[in-house]
Amino acid sequence: MNSRRSFIQKVAITAAGLPLLRFQSLAAPPATDEPVLRVALMGLGGYANRVADAMKACKKAKITGAISGTPAKLTDWQQRFGIPEKNCYNYQTFDQIKNNPDIDVVYITTPNALHHSQVLRVAAAGKHVICEKPMALNAKEGQEMVDACKKAGVHLLVGYRMHFEPKTLEVIGMRNRGEFGKIMFFQGQCGFRIGDPTQWRLNRELAGGGSMMDIGIYAINGARYMVGEEPIWVTAQEVKTDPVKFKPGVDETIQFQFGFPSGAMASCLSTYNMNYLDRFYLNGEKGFAELQPSTGYGPIKGRTNKGELTAPHMTHQTIQMEEMADIILRGKQPLIPVNGEEGVKDLKIIDAIYAAVRSGCKEPLKLV
Repeated sequence: MNSRRSFIQKVAITAAGLPLLRFQSLAAPPATDEPVLRVALMGLGGYANRVADAMKACKKAKITGAISGTPAKLTDWQQRFGIPEKNCYNYQTFDQIKNNPDIDVVYITTPNALHHSQVLRVAAAGKHVICEKPMALNAKEGQEMVDACKKAGVHLLVGYRMHFEPKTLEVIGMRNRGEFGKIMFFQGQCGFRIGDPTQWRLNRELAGGGSMMDIGIYAINGARYMVGEEPIWVTAQEVKTDPVKFKPGVDETIQFQFGFPSGAMASCLSTYNMNYLDRFYLNGEKGFAELQPSTGYGPIKGRTNKGELTAPHMTHQTIQMEEMADIILRGKQPLIPVNGEEGVKDLKIIDAIYAAVRSGCKEPLKLV
């Protein structure tokens, strides 16, 4: 925790739609003339380490840089991932990546409140950006990030790893082929009992909220890609049983409901106070699909009215980085978008959910 606090102080002063062979092909070496995406990780905490370890299996992307406010972490990453010292930066010096041809993209995994300023700085340095979700604290910040990256002529992608997950894509492919018939209902349950009360995820200034910003966004995003439509209204209710741990502005549990243009409905739960909640359920007139676990790091498991889902498991972050390399270097269009505009839509919904909690009323949504 001391290193985390030091880090914060220093910064305060920044498928079915895809063929099965597509995933098997990740094990094959690339053509010798194919470019490789050169990635610098910013914020060398737990998730950055997970991404870096997963990238060891990548053929189209590799780690070439690191950015941290903790010198010991930079030294460790130099040794573990073979990063040259000249490609390591702190939060005061990382603008210098502008002059470093070894770095194509910066992957930002810092606390939520830092994303906005850090994305703007990376874009100003002329580098592409991958930003962890939620992309920003609100839709206004998110749109400013999108605009800055467009002005700089660089890609802004969001770390939506589930958009490339094979069983998720298997369900979406079935829906697109009409195998479930008219979609009627989606349920998304996302939550766990959070631990250390001093962590940044429970600090409103750094997190921008509570469970909704961290885990509820999976249900928001999942409702959109599973139903295949954009919601047009939302209602929401908050429950707080521990006001000591969950201070004002830090939500413990929120239930929220969507309505879609077709008449489909969604009912979702986001919580930091219940374990074993990681489930998506999609209901149609002719069938159903269930994913449980639906968003966890391990293998996703699922079934439909036609039986078990069989798409193979691969480490999510490995597939994500391979696919993002194709998006940035080769102009590939993914089945489910992962661009900054997608991130802004989720932020607009989060803004509306918090507004619905405050007002107790149905809040309209306009995402298209």
